[in-house]
Amino acid sequence: MIQKTMTGRSESVRSGALAGAGPELIAIRLVGALLALAVSAVHVADQGGVAAFTSPDWIGWSYRLIEVGGVLTALAVFLPRPPWLGWAAGALLVAGPFLAYLTSRSVGVPGDPGDVGNWGYWVGTVSLFIEAALIVLSVGMLLATRTRQATVPVLTSA
Repeated sequence: MIQKTMTGRSESVRSGALAGAGPELIAIRLVGALLALAVSAVHVADQGGVAAFTSPDWIGWSYRLIEVGGVLTALAVFLPRPPWLGWAAGALLVAGPFLAYLTSRSVGVPGDPGDVGNWGYWVGTVSLFIEAALIVLSVGMLLATRTRQATVPVLTSA
């Protein structure tokens, strides 16, 4: 009876969008997708809401790209094929804002000199932690995917 229940659960998982993924992999993908959505949410909050637009315009548009990119990355992470695409998107999504935040606080960026030295801004600190978590997870999963693909034997017809 217990075996039937366990078999039924694994079959229901395999028949869905995450076919062939074990519960651990589904949980990891869920965490990655939630982190990507959190990156979007933090940037919406920093900008002052969905309807707000940060000045100068190039920073405002950069925020919009990050916000949309976070949603698309969450979808890409949760879709099963190809397995590396979502994790590559996750790494690319957070690399830009992470470096931009560090640059804006250290030497400044064009049109926004007021943030130099503003390391105590709590939204930025939260953003750095979320971005660091997503980049560590993404790079780890990319390396695991690469290692798994390298160890899978290739079948050839003779």
